[in-house]
Amino acid sequence: MDNAELERWLEELRIEHRDLDEVIHHLVEAKHHDSLRIQRLKKRKLKLKDMISMVESKLIPDLDA
Repeated sequence: MDNAELERWLEELRIEHRDLDEVIHHLVEAKHHDSLRIQRLKKRKLKLKDMISMVESKLIPDLDA
């Protein structure tokens, strides 16, 4: 993947992460009874965070020492 594709993917991941954060916040505030669903959403959010970190690290140019 080139940098432009990585940046597009990174933006999509960030949007999904932000959307999940809003959904989780809403469900917690509404005292939603399905704690398993909230737990799964939080797990997905953590996976997205890891993926974001991975893509960000790929966008950092390699510097030869």
